[in-house]
Amino acid sequence: MTGGTGADAASAGASSTRPELRGERCLPPAGPVKVTPDDPRYLNLKLRGANSRFNGEPDYIHLVGSTQQVADAVEETVRTGKRVAVRSGGHCFEDFVDNPDVKVIIDMSLLTEIAYDPSMNAFLIEPGNTLSEVYEKLYLGWNVTIPGGVCGGVGVGGHICGGGYGPLSRQFGSVVDYLYAVEVVVVNKQGKARVIVATRERDDPHHDLWWAHTGGGGGNFGVVTKYWMRVPEDVGRNPERLLPKPPATLLTSTVTFDWAGMTEAAFSRLLRNHGEWYERNSGPDSPYTGLWSQLMIGNEVPGMGESGFMMPIQVDATRPDARRLLDAHIEAVIDGVPPAEVPEPIEQRWLASTPGRGGRGPASKTKAGYLRKRLTDRQIQAVYENMTHMDGIDYGAVWLIGYGGKVNTVDPAATALPQRDAILKVNYITGWANPGNEAKHLTWVRKLYADVYAETGGVPVPNDVSDGAYINYPDSDLADPGLNTSGVPWHDLYYKGNHPRLRKVKAAYDPRNHFHHALSIRP
Repeated sequence: MTGGTGADAASAGASSTRPELRGERCLPPAGPVKVTPDDPRYLNLKLRGANSRFNGEPDYIHLVGSTQQVADAVEETVRTGKRVAVRSGGHCFEDFVDNPDVKVIIDMSLLTEIAYDPSMNAFLIEPGNTLSEVYEKLYLGWNVTIPGGVCGGVGVGGHICGGGYGPLSRQFGSVVDYLYAVEVVVVNKQGKARVIVATRERDDPHHDLWWAHTGGGGGNFGVVTKYWMRVPEDVGRNPERLLPKPPATLLTSTVTFDWAGMTEAAFSRLLRNHGEWYERNSGPDSPYTGLWSQLMIGNEVPGMGESGFMMPIQVDATRPDARRLLDAHIEAVIDGVPPAEVPEPIEQRWLASTPGRGGRGPASKTKAGYLRKRLTDRQIQAVYENMTHMDGIDYGAVWLIGYGGKVNTVDPAATALPQRDAILKVNYITGWANPGNEAKHLTWVRKLYADVYAETGGVPVPNDVSDGAYINYPDSDLADPGLNTSGVPWHDLYYKGNHPRLRKVKAAYDPRNHFHHALSIRP
């Protein structure tokens, strides 16, 4: 399958007789295309970003309803020299979109088609959809899903191309393991917008552009206007076999812990138990691939009346041994730890397990890393020390998120996502309500991160324990030589040995560096 360029933009790569699958629209998109500051919709669109720490003032926001409109909007920014950024769901942790230098935001929220495309024998998913919308339509329409994130309000526009993972990834793999093709608006040396469809077919001349979207991250190469998803195996043309089937029901529980009785020895025992369980049970053939948990070590959330120290768990309830697996996991994690509250598990529908968008959140900062093994005893001590010294911190947390399993059956070079033997992802988070408290909170979370990775220059340099960072959890601190003293550049933490190939793709498809941000691939 080859992709089109130049004048064939509107119909590139799709031979379906359905106009909406050729990049056209049966009806024009609602409303005017440009939303300027004097438009009452401007404020709502400007504030779609979930992190209220960042606020931009774009000259206008371009609502787009078709691929051709995206191409026109992009080309206009080339002519005017205005810096452009693209927004799907708005859940970026950094200021890649909500940045004072960004003068034009291309808003993808009207591009919400989800359909089986027979010309591709794959599911078409447009980037304006949120994860919850994708889950609902794929499941109710065809009894299939993608193994994406737990936050249903995240937009798929950035989630997929950054790698994408979630509670089902241990069982089914990364989201990008199912990416068959992308339609991308790019800009050539002459400043002309082109629409290219790139597929995973080896003989596709744009195969490398497809590959770059299997973990290279958003805002790098162009504007993705369509994703096509299907399994890599040849399973025929039945749509119900083209993506994984989620469990009909989940057995869930949330274990809670009390800081009052949590001595340093007990805390260390808990984190060792949890990490060692994942070391033992994260192989692709483990009976526990259908089980996922997340150890959330947080302070008490102000006004919430509950501890932020908990471990939500879910397991495929259709398995006959689901209860045994869940109980065994809990027993292994809490062994030797002061009594935790372990409620009776409940069974719930899979589709009801993913929360929707919660609106604009508080100001926050997130840092992250991959773990190949549990945190070392010294790193656990650093977590305890920082989590028990939080005077004046509204919210702080360390989340240890289940990973591994089927994800780790893919060669690190087969996709742009190179971390293929990790067992956990770890997030270091802080949030605050008063803008005047930003500096204090940033200092706290940066110290926490630096202390955990003190032996490797303050960042998760790949070694026996760590394996770099995840671009969908972007952290501009990694590009700051005052905070990253490891000598390992930020791009090697995210992309490792795949970075040189990503740079070649950038040079080929965005030679003018029209699409860029603080952690974008450099041409």
